Amino acid sequence: MPSSARAGSLKDPEVAELFYKEDPEKLFTDLREIGHGSFGAVYFAHDICTNEVVAIKKMSYSGKQSNEKWQDIVKEVKFLQKLRHPNTVEYRGCYLREHTAWLVMEYCLGSASDLLEVHKKPLQEVEIAAITHGALQGLVYLHSHNMIHRDVKAGNILLTEPGQVKLGDFGSASIVAPANSFVGTPYWMAPEVILAMDEGQYDGKVDVWSLGITCIELAERKPPLFNMNAMSALYHIAQNESPVLQSSHWSDYFRNFVDSCLQKIAQDRPTSDVLLKHHFLCRERPVTAVMDLIARTKDAVRELDNLQYRKMKKILFQETANGPATDGPEEEEDVEQYMLRMGTVNSMESSHSLPSMSISASSQSSSVNSLADGSDDSGEMAMMQEGEHTVTSNSLVLHKPLNHDNLYDDPYQPEVDSQQQGPSGGHRRRGRDHFATIRTASLVTRQIQEHEQGSALREQMSRYKRMRRQHQKQLMALENKLKAEIDEHQLRLDKELETQTNNFSSDADKLSKKHQAILEKESKGTLTDEKKFQQHILGQQKKELSSLLESQKRQYRQRKEQLKEELSENQSTPKREKQEWLVQQKECLQQLQAEEEAGLLRRQRQYYELQGRQYKRKMLLTRHNLEQDLLREDLNKKQTLKDLECAMLLRHHESTQELEFRQLGLVQHTRADLIRTQHQTELTNQMEYNKRREQELRQKHAVEVRQQPKSLRSKELQIKRQFQDTCKIQTRQYKALRNHLLENTPKSDHKAVLKRLKDEQTRKLAILAEQYDHSINDMLSTQALRLDEAQEAEYQSLRMQLQQELELLNAYQSKIKMHTDAQHEREVKELEQSVSIRRALLEQRIEEEMLALQNERSERIRSLLERQASEIEAFDSESLRLGFSSLALTGIPSEAHPKQGYPWSHGGPPQSRRGPGRADSSSHGLGTPQLYREREKEWGGAAAHPHLFSHHHLPSRSSSQSLALGPSLMALRNSPQPLRRTASGGAGGGADAVLSRSTSVTSHISNGSHLSYS
Repeated sequence: MPSSARAGSLKDPEVAELFYKEDPEKLFTDLREIGHGSFGAVYFAHDICTNEVVAIKKMSYSGKQSNEKWQDIVKEVKFLQKLRHPNTVEYRGCYLREHTAWLVMEYCLGSASDLLEVHKKPLQEVEIAAITHGALQGLVYLHSHNMIHRDVKAGNILLTEPGQVKLGDFGSASIVAPANSFVGTPYWMAPEVILAMDEGQYDGKVDVWSLGITCIELAERKPPLFNMNAMSALYHIAQNESPVLQSSHWSDYFRNFVDSCLQKIAQDRPTSDVLLKHHFLCRERPVTAVMDLIARTKDAVRELDNLQYRKMKKILFQETANGPATDGPEEEEDVEQYMLRMGTVNSMESSHSLPSMSISASSQSSSVNSLADGSDDSGEMAMMQEGEHTVTSNSLVLHKPLNHDNLYDDPYQPEVDSQQQGPSGGHRRRGRDHFATIRTASLVTRQIQEHEQGSALREQMSRYKRMRRQHQKQLMALENKLKAEIDEHQLRLDKELETQTNNFSSDADKLSKKHQAILEKESKGTLTDEKKFQQHILGQQKKELSSLLESQKRQYRQRKEQLKEELSENQSTPKREKQEWLVQQKECLQQLQAEEEAGLLRRQRQYYELQGRQYKRKMLLTRHNLEQDLLREDLNKKQTLKDLECAMLLRHHESTQELEFRQLGLVQHTRADLIRTQHQTELTNQMEYNKRREQELRQKHAVEVRQQPKSLRSKELQIKRQFQDTCKIQTRQYKALRNHLLENTPKSDHKAVLKRLKDEQTRKLAILAEQYDHSINDMLSTQALRLDEAQEAEYQSLRMQLQQELELLNAYQSKIKMHTDAQHEREVKELEQSVSIRRALLEQRIEEEMLALQNERSERIRSLLERQASEIEAFDSESLRLGFSSLALTGIPSEAHPKQGYPWSHGGPPQSRRGPGRADSSSHGLGTPQLYREREKEWGGAAAHPHLFSHHHLPSRSSSQSLALGPSLMALRNSPQPLRRTASGGAGGGADAVLSRSTSVTSHISNGSHLSYS
């Protein structure tokens, strides 16, 4: 529930459903106060609806710390609603009326602490075992549901009429475990609870410790260190050894059980379910042990209350008959005689008090020092907490009808009258028949008085508790704030990394699309260039054919003219023969010309096909070079992006490390300040306590001095009565002697005898008077001296005790400071170790990613080389099948066509889009599949040793301008130059534009990381 919620607000549906809407004053009647504490009061009541008796705990949530009180009420109600076990108090409901919560629970007779109060002696071992067994079963239930009671003591172990043992007072309980709140009752508090803010969290084993202290309480009537100041007891518990049973008559099983519960180190302390199997609890014992104990206690309470009742009735009778009379010792003697007979002492005569006030173990520990998680209520007494519904006798008249017949009737008389009463009065008597108790009337009265008197000590403990709780909340708020800050920081870094990753992915997609467009453009350009190249060759061949035809025509005309001249010179040859010979010569010339034309066409076709294959092979190599350029650019881009990503991860690690160390320093500084404040408060409290004790002692001494004259008068009266008795005895002796002498002496001598006797009597009385004065003076001087000596001794004893408590506090604070310093050093070392491990894991991750990138790089290069080698091999195989040798395809010298007048036979074919470097590369015999395989083997061997690709080990770039496939492929890993495309689509730089890995990631790491990525 939020701390800002107004006290009593039911706007939250989850809170509203915890409380019933009915008016509790209309549901419950016959309310009688049976307990009182700082939280409020507990009442016996009669439920009209169910006709049962219940206990109602009224808790006000108005006044100071109203929000805290309201939150504690809500927490306690939520906790009670979860309980379903025979050894925990049964919850009946909760109502709200006039800023007061009415917490209704089952009615119990009282607590184990009441047994000690009534009998004034320890319980028997079998009774302790029975009560401890029942309480431990309730703890096992709580711990199995991840709950902690945190205030186990005899005052919170309740007893019912059938002899059941139940746990009560869950105001300090924790719904979750582990916890780290400073709550509970000091004398029963475990060391880890006292040191909760300093040493961390605790679990249900703190209840095991408190149960061990409760066993000592039941065995010795009070817990260890109870004669010590509550604050000093806390310091003592935190730094000294565990307490043990003092008496030697207890069994070894009981001693071992207590020692097991009081193991100082929580890890060595057994859990509640393990303790349940201890031999001390498993031993055979009477089933009715608790019931018999309750019966004896009820009889003792009844007799004690009846004695007080008869005393008051006698006083009232004397006042009615004779007027006010002084109290005689007879009534007190009657009570003393009864208590001696019952083996007990009057409950009003015994009180185990703090040095500063009279507060018994059962009430002081709860009403003053029990520190609930958010309120000052303590468990005060067993019946005042959630089920600690014990009651006092009927002689305590609270909330009784005003028309009661006789206020001083016998409180247990209804138990007899109800048997003789008719049915008409049965309903009214039924509620009173259930008003059984194991508490005396004086206990509640004394409890209320002690609550009023102990306000200073209770307020001091309350302030200390609130300070500890506030410090814990402040630390938790700071830790939550820093956790939110680190989460926000991590979220911002993750978002930054995600943004960079998305940008890198977008850049990679753009680069891939760009490369795809370049390849498509290159493919289209290759087809266009090939067509132009073919048209160019066809045009040249057409010109060559036309030239040949023109030449043949000229030769034919010249030959014809020559033949005609030869025929005209030869006149002897007949004309017909001339004509036939001329035709024959023409035919031969035409045949030669036709053969020459056919040869030219054949050579042209062969040249065209050879140039086409050469050009295709050259374009294929050019495309391979382009693919290598694009692959180099892609790999370099990936390497650069990976380097930037790794640099960002390392930068994020350093910023997170800096933030964590700053936050740790802030937490430690805050913790140190809070501990200093706590120590100063503890010292101030101790000094206030010392002043209060000294002031109380001075007041006590002043009262003794003021009361001394009354005491002296009493002593003087006592001496006076003694001398009066002596004088009476002497007078009687004188009269007897006088009568004897008068009888035995003559009558004439009577006068002399009487005078002599009177003189002797006067002398003796004078001696008695002198002795009387001497006795009075001696008594006065002795009493004054004794008073001074006693007061001085008491004052010195108090000074020594307070000095010891102050030294104990200083030792405790020194221990806490040393422990805090050690804790801070340990936290720094743990953070350094955590940061170092995280850095190592990050570097390992970066190295693995770099290795994966290297493997991907090698795999893509190998795949590209294999594919390109396969394409070249397939092309050469097809060319060989078509009749072209590898030598003809890789290099056609111009001398191969000595008789052809082609313009490109000397200067090479027309320049393509790839540039001169690309054209020349096809004229060398280095682009064979064999070279692809050789370079692939070289790269495969280098991939097996990634360090060979480092720029320290790779060979330098070739300075030649040829596009030899081997050097270009080898340079695929070496060139640091980015890809540059010319306007025509070629690679600017020719053979120099080769592949290389990008700069190592270590160049981007400012902290000088030793990692080297290949």
